[in-house]
Amino acid sequence: MKKINLHKLSIILLAAFFCILSCTNNESSRSTSKQEDNLSSAEVIAHGKYLVTIMGCNDCHSPKQMGPKGPEIIPELMLSGFPADRPIIEFKDTMLQKGFATFYPDLTAAAGPWGMSFAANLTPDESGIGTWTEEQFIKAFTEGKLKGLDNGRRILPPMPLENYSAMKHEDVKAIFKYLKSIKPVSNVVPSPIPPSNI
Repeated sequence: MKKINLHKLSIILLAAFFCILSCTNNESSRSTSKQEDNLSSAEVIAHGKYLVTIMGCNDCHSPKQMGPKGPEIIPELMLSGFPADRPIIEFKDTMLQKGFATFYPDLTAAAGPWGMSFAANLTPDESGIGTWTEEQFIKAFTEGKLKGLDNGRRILPPMPLENYSAMKHEDVKAIFKYLKSIKPVSNVVPSPIPPSNI
């Protein structure tokens, strides 16, 4: 009889523990959600700008010119991707065939075993993400789908998709809001070139 009561008591205590844990987690997520709802639009944009900066988005998505300290972002082309009017270099390098990769000098294009890829235009122009929805951007960013479309091909290297797949949606939304706030740049980035053609 005592064994049965101890068994019942342990089940009740375990159930109470999980209930308390669940309630605490729900309160914590509600609190976080309320804090995010209380952020002004300017604060969300500032957070998005911070994330774009520390994540190195400009490294590949912004055309650069050489300055006194090395490559510098061309301000009027910031985050506009590989310039459409730039000639595409032909790679005759056998290192690519052995699995190595190489970048354009300003990092806006890369060639490797996947072929040649060009950094996308992330500005709010129609040639960039101007017509994208927030949902498309989240899907592109966290699932690696081109233009955030279910039937889109996978976004190619060197985009570090594995690093971004676990990002909180709130952070991705802040990035999107920041990108929608910057100056639009009309620039139709070339389509990728398959490995057989480089």
